[in-house]
Amino acid sequence: MSIISRCELGYWKLVTSDVIDYELSRMEDTYKLEQVQGLCRASSERLEMTKQDKERAEHFQRHGIKPMDSYHLSIAEASKIDVFLTTDRKLLNSASKLGLAFAVKNPVSWLMEVIDYE
Repeated sequence: MSIISRCELGYWKLVTSDVIDYELSRMEDTYKLEQVQGLCRASSERLEMTKQDKERAEHFQRHGIKPMDSYHLSIAEASKIDVFLTTDRKLLNSASKLGLAFAVKNPVSWLMEVIDYE
């Protein structure tokens, strides 16, 4: 069973945010846009970036995290998620040095780990 399927069945919670909405509004590749919108439909919660999130994002940027990625991480941190999934290798490497209270993982690797524990 896929990550999205498990979210749709309520086993896990997928969240989206106003930052994701902004990124989608700028996406020109319609195929990719439709794919990501499909993933977002499985979300059960939409988070809004606060002033404190923006300030925390600036801290992440000072540590080499790109602005949009820093916004995602700061919102994730504030919402006390367990895991942040990304396929961005640079973000995976950079985030591992930030001492975050949540895991930043590749979705395929993470799913394999989770399945091993079931």
